[in-house]
Amino acid sequence: MGGVSAVDRAERVPKQDRSRATRQRLLEAAVSCLAEHGWAGSTVAVVAERAGVSRGAAQHHFPTREDLITAAVEYVAEERSTALRALFPEGAAGDRHAVVAALVDLYTGPLFRAALHLWVAASNEEQLRPRVTELESRVGRETHRIAVELLAADESVPGVRETVQGLLDMARGLGLANLLTDDAARREHVVAQWAGLLEEALG
Repeated sequence: MGGVSAVDRAERVPKQDRSRATRQRLLEAAVSCLAEHGWAGSTVAVVAERAGVSRGAAQHHFPTREDLITAAVEYVAEERSTALRALFPEGAAGDRHAVVAALVDLYTGPLFRAALHLWVAASNEEQLRPRVTELESRVGRETHRIAVELLAADESVPGVRETVQGLLDMARGLGLANLLTDDAARREHVVAQWAGLLEEALG
């Protein structure tokens, strides 16, 4: 039995790199299209054109639009977690105001806007809904876990888990409001108020 030659290996690595790069471009293009045009305007053909990729190549990676968009929002979710962790590489050092502000930024940015379009689509698309529901459930658990860690919250204390969840619900609500108007000034006051409440509630 012949093994894989060094030449074959050398050719395969760049091909894998190209394939990975193509997938990445498609995901980034899908996120942009979703944020700007919503579900209806984010077909595989439109996303492929934006990514500078042929439709055939796009469908090789993502056979259906549901595959593409679900993968894109999963990518968004991972980017959200990565971005939040990157703000506090050494931990939050007890600065709860900074943590609240970072969480609110997470929900008022373009990544959340793209995810929101998928939620709207999933409410009307039977085949998409279970996949999005499962994905958002996992993202929600991860975001909650990161928030608990950054806030140094002790969830064994009654009411603390609900307090953290309330913070995330509030941040999501600000994200929804931000779709219609840029409410940055009012948002700063809300963040300050929530940070004070958390100091009292979490100790």
